[in-house]
Amino acid sequence: MASPKLEPVVLSAEERQVLEGLARRRKTAQALALRSRVVLACADGAAVSAVAAELGISRTTAGKWRSRFLQSRLEGLNDEQRPGRPRTVTDEHVERVITATLEQQPPNGDTHWSTRSMARSAGMSQSAVSRIWRAFGLKPHIVQTWKLSTDPQFIDKVRDVVGLYMSPPENALVLCVDEKSQIQALDRTAPCLPMLPTTPARMTHDYVRNGTTSLFAAFDFASGSVIAQHYRRHRHQEFLRFLKLIHGAVPKDLDLHLVLDNYATHKTPAIHQWLLRHPRFHLHFTPTSSSWMNLVERWFAELTNRKLRRSAHRSVTELEADIRKWINEWNKDPRPFVWTKTADEILETLAAYCERINHSEH
Repeated sequence: MASPKLEPVVLSAEERQVLEGLARRRKTAQALALRSRVVLACADGAAVSAVAAELGISRTTAGKWRSRFLQSRLEGLNDEQRPGRPRTVTDEHVERVITATLEQQPPNGDTHWSTRSMARSAGMSQSAVSRIWRAFGLKPHIVQTWKLSTDPQFIDKVRDVVGLYMSPPENALVLCVDEKSQIQALDRTAPCLPMLPTTPARMTHDYVRNGTTSLFAAFDFASGSVIAQHYRRHRHQEFLRFLKLIHGAVPKDLDLHLVLDNYATHKTPAIHQWLLRHPRFHLHFTPTSSSWMNLVERWFAELTNRKLRRSAHRSVTELEADIRKWINEWNKDPRPFVWTKTADEILETLAAYCERINHSEH
């Protein structure tokens, strides 16, 4: 029984319903749920010490929330405002900073706001401006570039290339073909330092150029394997030699559908005449300024990130041998890239983007 010296806790039906709901709800803050259980137990006649033992808290804590409830009822279970420095950055300050960042030109002819210039303009500290920008995801120092194709046959070419990816023809190979030109054989002027705990690998910024090579590659859309060959130049003569290499490497009973960009070497009279004599070759050109549609570019990114960016070579011959070795390893366990966007989805996205930029304020 509760101590006769303490005022009994008597709940109204509404208060009991609220307290039981707070104690039971999964999304209730655990501190508030615990306080509700303290009051309910005291209302059922339990002593403060018994409530503390049952809930695993101190007698002082149980007594505190019993007293707070008797004094202020349900409102007493909420945390009181804690003492401390009052808020100095108001909602008006935040709104002013965001509005200025999005709509106003920075001073002194600057192209974008910095935390320092915004702090001076808004009469706030630089750290406050930085916190506001982070909270609202504003990054004035970053700009993303984009480019839209002006190809008059853009829609037809998109449907043609994406159609190959989404529904490849039977008894044929789809090869994404391009050349990675001007690959430099770079040698660092000092040895690279290996990675250590807490320290990344380090290499000198200085380097020596030892010549360049061009890599012609045909990426098999279905399997992910690559046919590749190095040439020191990338004229139409080299492209023709590469077509002959593909012709010899692929079984004669398969048609070949090549996805290409609009580089002039792909369209010379000599190339055209050779293709007429080899009708199993079918060329599909991506729209201008749309290299993202050629999946061999994605493979070139793998080559750059996993081999070229950190390599050092003393000669072009050494560079070519190193790349050839890496390609051989890739072809042992090739990985195709899966195309997921339909032509309609691509065109709808571009249409929405064009609508957005056409109606944006300048």
